[in-house]
Amino acid sequence: DEMPTTKRTLKIKQESSEDTQKRDVMQNIMQILESVQLKWELFQSWADFSRLHLSNKLAIFGIGYNTRWKEDIRYHYAEISSQVPLGKRLREYFNSEKPEGRVIMTRVQKMNWKNVYYKFLEITISEARCLELHMEIDWIPIAHSKPTGGNVVQYLLPGGIPKSPGLYAIGYEECHEKPPSPLAEHRGPDPGNETQAELEVPSPQASLRVDMESARIIYCYLGIAEVRTLHQCLFLHFQANTKTFSKDWVGINAFLSQNCVVEPGVSPKSIYIKFVEVERDFLSAGSLVECLEKAIGYPLKFNN
Repeated sequence: DEMPTTKRTLKIKQESSEDTQKRDVMQNIMQILESVQLKWELFQSWADFSRLHLSNKLAIFGIGYNTRWKEDIRYHYAEISSQVPLGKRLREYFNSEKPEGRVIMTRVQKMNWKNVYYKFLEITISEARCLELHMEIDWIPIAHSKPTGGNVVQYLLPGGIPKSPGLYAIGYEECHEKPPSPLAEHRGPDPGNETQAELEVPSPQASLRVDMESARIIYCYLGIAEVRTLHQCLFLHFQANTKTFSKDWVGINAFLSQNCVVEPGVSPKSIYIKFVEVERDFLSAGSLVECLEKAIGYPLKFNN
């Protein structure tokens, strides 16, 4: 009660933002589970988990339920179990002595739910890190120099890129012009009403917000820094320029090189990177490109 109004409002907004982010992540995980068409398994006893030998497996898993009135199974929760073995996490959700399990068992006892189900997809450590790269790592914009030698720009890589093995992604910004709202259409000012004319002038903040909302970053390449380090791989991609460009080049290097050639008065396409360190021994396991493509919902343009 003693908290000032501005601080209380800020706290509410922060909690709301965190809740929205958690909901978006869980929605993304549910989409991954649905995309691989896994069947729901009815939870009956702990023997199910012993039979499946889940003690040391990492996985994406979902908990579902139905009711006496509607047989369709709906999601209650979904998670990527990348740090804790799947068996341990499932036991927490089906153990009434744990907070997660108490919620589920209470709803069954009160007949809110009829049955409880689970589904899971086993993943490797590298695939878990790949999903972390997508869901938890922010994009880093790549700056570029002013045009030199006419119409050629150079990429300027940021500092701090690890000299260690790992995964990295390259993306570009795709902008969509939104059609103007009918309410935002320009109308001539009323000569007798100067206030109305003033209200129709859009603020710079509003214009900036629209621009940011109409742009999104498209993944186009997933790289595996296994033989070379993350720093070496990204340096090789971005230091190739039009002076060394060959028509025989294809894929991501050709795309990045061609983006260095700009028309007068036109900026190159905005390029972004993100990366995560992964131990070299784990990088050869799993299907990393397919894993990321399932998570983002579209194919990577420059991966074979």
